[in-house]
Amino acid sequence: MSEDNKTTSDFEAALAELAALVERMEKGDLSLDDSLKTFERGIALTRTCQEALQNAELRVRKLTAEGSLVSMDIDADETDEE
Repeated sequence: MSEDNKTTSDFEAALAELAALVERMEKGDLSLDDSLKTFERGIALTRTCQEALQNAELRVRKLTAEGSLVSMDIDADETDEE
């Protein structure tokens, strides 16, 4: 698996686990100890997701700074066809 795919997979897995943890906590039937453990895990998953998003943002900024991302003027293309 490439590094990009692994990062995407890790992000998606962390986000899915985080959603499941939130659902468990919202039910309100966890003990205080279990709630704290779940909350701690949720914080760790949140940090994992934030890091993945920051890395993605850096990649986008790098690509746009290098001129690898070409902007297209859609309105100009549409007027040429009319």
